[in-house]
Amino acid sequence: MSVFEQIDRVLLTAAIVLVLAAGLLLMVRIWRGPSMLDRAISLDVIAALIIAGLGAKSAVALDSFYFPIMLVLAFLGFTGSVGIARFIAVRDRPQAVTATAPSPAAAPGTGSRPGADTGSDAGSGATKEDPK
Repeated sequence: MSVFEQIDRVLLTAAIVLVLAAGLLLMVRIWRGPSMLDRAISLDVIAALIIAGLGAKSAVALDSFYFPIMLVLAFLGFTGSVGIARFIAVRDRPQAVTATAPSPAAAPGTGSRPGADTGSDAGSGATKEDPK
């Protein structure tokens, strides 16, 4: 084996070890949580790690058999992430508040509250000074 082949093997072995270590850490994150979003992100990253592991296996074996599988897994991981994001967005949406008509006594410009602005500048934040 040449020097370049040895370097190639060492780097591929290191990549596989790092992918496995990241997978173990992600399994811990899935187990401990604390939220559903943490678990969903961890599952998405695990899909990316599986793709990286298949890429490393293809590089070690010098075989392109796994490339279509990696493509399908990337598509499934993306659609799964979008689905989870939509689910969480719908679940966390604030409840709609029904608007009630304001009472005539509270309407601006009616003079029902002391110092209320009247005229065309009502609601603009401008204040009128007393002519005293």
